[in-house]
This record gives sequence, C-alpha cells and structure tokens, in this order.
Amino acid sequence: MTLTIGSIFSGYGGIDLAVEQIMGAKPAWFCEWDDAPSKILAHHWPAVPNFRDVTTMDWGQVPKVDIITGGYPCQPFSQAGHRKGTHDDRHLWPHVLTAIRILRPRFAFLENVAGHLTLGFDSVLADLAEIGWDAQWATLRASEVGAPHHRERLFILAYPNGERPQAERFASRPEAEVAGDHYRDIALAGVGGDAIEYEIHCRWGDTAERILAWALIHGAPPPVTEDVVTGYVDKEIFGSRFPETKPLLNPAFAEWMMGLPAGWVTEVPGLTRQQQLKAIGNGVCPPQGAAALQQLLKEGQE
Repeated sequence: MTLTIGSIFSGYGGIDLAVEQIMGAKPAWFCEWDDAPSKILAHHWPAVPNFRDVTTMDWGQVPKVDIITGGYPCQPFSQAGHRKGTHDDRHLWPHVLTAIRILRPRFAFLENVAGHLTLGFDSVLADLAEIGWDAQWATLRASEVGAPHHRERLFILAYPNGERPQAERFASRPEAEVAGDHYRDIALAGVGGDAIEYEIHCRWGDTAERILAWALIHGAPPPVTEDVVTGYVDKEIFGSRFPETKPLLNPAFAEWMMGLPAGWVTEVPGLTRQQQLKAIGNGVCPPQGAAALQQLLKEGQE
C-alpha cells in the first residue's frame, strides 16, 4: 500500500520528493501559502489539493496521512532573519505541532536551518514531548551527498513514543548515498564527453572536480555546459558570454545544483526569474533530504 504524505510549508515539494525516493510515498495534500511554489506544486501534482493558509486550517477536517512533512519557516532561526526565534511573527511551528497532534501520522519528517539547533529547537522538542512524541535529528550538508555547495540543514524525524519507524518496514527504494569526501573517488568518465569536461574545467577551474562529480551523481551535466557546447549562450550560468549589463544567475543552474529534475521549477509556466530563484533558494535539496531520512531511519536500528 502506498504511504501518503501531508505536506506543510511545502515549497516546491523538495522534502516530499526525498520521502518519495526512500519510501515511495505520495502527497495527499499540500499546505503552501506562497503563490509561486503553489504554481509549481499544481504543475507537478495537479490532482493534489493545496489548502494554502496554515493559520486558518481546521485539521479535524483534513484527510489523515501516514507522514507529515514540513520545512517550517526558517527566518526566525536564521542569520538572515535576525534570529528572533519564537518572538518572530513568522514563527509558525505551533501550526505544524497542531497538525501532528490532531492527525496523528505514523511519523513526521521536518527540515530547518542548522542554526535552529541553538535557537528554538529546545521548544520544539518540548512541544513534541508534551503531545507524547519523541524525535531524532541530524544535520547534513548538501556537499555530503555530492552537491557543489555547502547548505547545512537540520532534519528531524519525529514519532509517537515507543513507535519509532523502522527502516525495513518503510524503505521501498534504493538507499540514498552520502558522498562526503568520497566525491573525489568518483570516476568522471562519461559525464558528458570530452567537450563538456573541457568546458567545465575551463570555466570552473579548481571547482571543476565538484561540478563534474555532481554531474555524474545527479545524472546530468550542468545547464551552462549544455548551452555552451550547443552554441546557446543566453542561458549560461551568468547570462551571455559577453554581457552588456551586470550578469544574473541562471535559475536552471541553481535548479541543477539543488538536485532537482531539469525544468522542475524553470519550466513551470507563469513564474518570473526572481520567483524561480526564490523558490529554489528556499527549497529542500531532495538528495540531501533523502540521505538524511535514510540515516535517521537506520540510526534507530543501531
């Protein structure tokens, strides 16, 4: 039987893609307020409802699910958000807690910035304990799964006391790999041919090794390489080869760095470049989330 996901603060669905990779679970509903990510969700899951405003939800009227996922707003706990914590108007964790308390899923898989560990996380654990839930957590960098960027994030596996999810009961897909420093050992032949490898080395210099490794792990060369090799320069990482104005980051490249399928964000109709980059920047890197979930499930067996 296919497990179901209730996704809160869904973004573009990155954490849900991670859970699907490990467990084969499918979203039953979303709760995402922002218009741009909502368009992305509707594009990829047109039959799945989006309840939008978490602050007005009557969770007693929502279909029960096996798993609740959520990347609850990180601004209260991030440096960029000035770390106001629970005093921040954007502190929306209590709504996630209410959903867990009423819907009683088998477990919840949550994500936030690593800085949450030192600001507000003790309150989250206390709240979970108050409703009879336990939790395990881990921090993981995107670079540990081979991505060419750091992006350290906190992942939380929460569950009812005494009912910790077991990997063998839930995992239905191949394990997600944590690459770490082993990316250096990856054979780079076959990433995209000599022309692509040459272009990457010329353009990236000392970072070419990471770009090539991620291309192999992700299964696709970076969009900039494809565009340069085929002669299309309007979609390079920083725009035209000879830009007349300040170069701008190519959203397709940011999408690729996050380990998303090509076009997951950038081919959704009706999104501006700024909306694409904001959605990508706020999202979960699916391979990173999948590796974290696999790690947390395994830790319970040790």
